[in-house]
Amino acid sequence: MLEAASAGVWIPERQDIIWIDCNPQAGQEMRDIHPFLELSPKIFNDRTSLVIGLPMTTAAYNADNPFAVAVGKISKRKIEQPSYVLCNQPKSFDWRVRGAKPHPLGKLGDSLFVQVCERLNQIIQL
Repeated sequence: MLEAASAGVWIPERQDIIWIDCNPQAGQEMRDIHPFLELSPKIFNDRTSLVIGLPMTTAAYNADNPFAVAVGKISKRKIEQPSYVLCNQPKSFDWRVRGAKPHPLGKLGDSLFVQVCERLNQIIQL
């Protein structure tokens, strides 16, 4: 399901789960620091300082969200909670300015990443 991140000089890469600060936000956008599933490749992220990806959440109401993909359970305050990737909220952030860092979950596994990309493609139809 989830794989550990590798060591070395860190630059976010495709399939990484990272922490990123979503502030400032407006309206119904996600705010504060959240896990973020990285969609863009490492070379893009390094050269532009931008990441393109999808926010993640443990909000229970996403169990019925047709645009959310359940990616397993994570421990939050010592309680196991389902985690969801929100495919209807693609975002781009300057990861260096926002102080992004690796998330302990590491990388999203290949089969779940394919599910996320397929769900996103249902929305944006590439």
